Amino acid sequence: MSTALRHAEYYGMQDIFDDLYKRSKTNATKGLRLYEHIISKDNILLAFRNIKANTGSKTAGTDGITIDQYKIENADEFIEEIRKTLQNYKPQTVRRVEIPKPNGKKRPLGIPTMRDRLIQQMVKQVLEPICEAQFYHHSYGFRPNRSTHHVMARCQFLVNNVKLHHVVDIDIQGFFDNVSHSKLIKQMYSIGIRDKRVLTIVSRMLKAPIKGIGVPTRGTPQGGILSPLLSNIVLNDLDWWIANQWECLKTKHVYATNSKTRALRKTNLKQMYIVRYADDFKIFTNSHQSAIKIFHATKEYLKNQLNLDISTEKSAITNLRKRKSDFLGFSLKAVTKRNKYVANTHVMDNKMKNILEKLRYLIREIQNKPTPHTVMDYNAYILGIKNYFKVATHINKDFGKIAYRLLKTMYNRLKPIGKYGKPIKPSETYKRLHKNNFRTYKIAGAYLFPLGDIQTKNALNFSQDICNYTNEGSLNFIKILELTLP
Repeated sequence: MSTALRHAEYYGMQDIFDDLYKRSKTNATKGLRLYEHIISKDNILLAFRNIKANTGSKTAGTDGITIDQYKIENADEFIEEIRKTLQNYKPQTVRRVEIPKPNGKKRPLGIPTMRDRLIQQMVKQVLEPICEAQFYHHSYGFRPNRSTHHVMARCQFLVNNVKLHHVVDIDIQGFFDNVSHSKLIKQMYSIGIRDKRVLTIVSRMLKAPIKGIGVPTRGTPQGGILSPLLSNIVLNDLDWWIANQWECLKTKHVYATNSKTRALRKTNLKQMYIVRYADDFKIFTNSHQSAIKIFHATKEYLKNQLNLDISTEKSAITNLRKRKSDFLGFSLKAVTKRNKYVANTHVMDNKMKNILEKLRYLIREIQNKPTPHTVMDYNAYILGIKNYFKVATHINKDFGKIAYRLLKTMYNRLKPIGKYGKPIKPSETYKRLHKNNFRTYKIAGAYLFPLGDIQTKNALNFSQDICNYTNEGSLNFIKILELTLP
């Protein structure tokens, strides 16, 4: 069972979340007193538990307080203090930090205080079941049980099975900084969040002052716990607008799935499917002419309905048979195989370069300090990139190229301080993850994980039967987890 599910069960909130999901599915959220659920003792304690389990809890806001200083000596007093805070809620100033991006630019993050993070978590826990019931089934970012691997599986399915080889790539200009607050509140009401007290709290969260900048009039700051959910609420309208053009189009006649597709192809409607991860999305279609029309229609929709502009320099239409298209660190291209087109996926060129630079840095660190700690840092990075990119169809070739380019660097820097060869009596972790026939370096008593020892894992489509808020969905999640665990 996932940590979130286990915590919710422990604090007795799972039945409430399940009921909220069920009512949202049947559009029966009118009159729900969500505020009472948010300030309930169990929900507050659950929020504290979830915050504490998050690695970000060690990061302080403008008040300098981390979760370790947020001790609960008397639970009732702590809960009463949080409830009083919400009666006339005023968020504290947000600390702004800038995180370097691989392209040299910086991504601004807003770090709320620990008190505000706790309140955001309380709100998120209650709102998420309502939103999950209404979200489009092929949006994958910041949603329970979904990952980038499901995104790649869906893209491959649309290329291989549906035979859609034209892609519309649209980059929303500064999405997180340009979300309209008033539009977002209306979208929350429309999705089923109709308790005005809750909408007021969220509205105040959006207007939390940012240190050194002031009170924002637009945007949902990256770094807040509630921001990912709010961003999905904003773009859910786009998802359904695209889906209702073809995939979920309501027809007078009730068709079987295949019959409906055949009937739609006889019309002038444009075949299109959206795959979205946060604010990154692709729209797949069957011709260049359709792609042009979809591009302009989507641009107009974003501007007129969501008050968002696109970056024309970063947006494009791609014929996958001729050129590759980048998505979430992967590159996608349609190539011929046995008289048909299939999807080939690689690690993006820029990502290959970044990985090479990072590994050279980690190798230098090992050379300067040949300790178990520096070896562990190197191995942790190798394990991380392998887990992320293992679904690329040509991952063995891509990582093999990087490993080859690192041979000289590793020889010059590690040969004097380590032993090179096939592992002899490696650790249980090494044996579980790697073969023993790959030569590698042994430094400070530990073997470096070989980058080239990797095979492609099939990307599996997300099972729509999995859901945290139904008994059947939770059981299906546990079954799949048992099948995938070693």
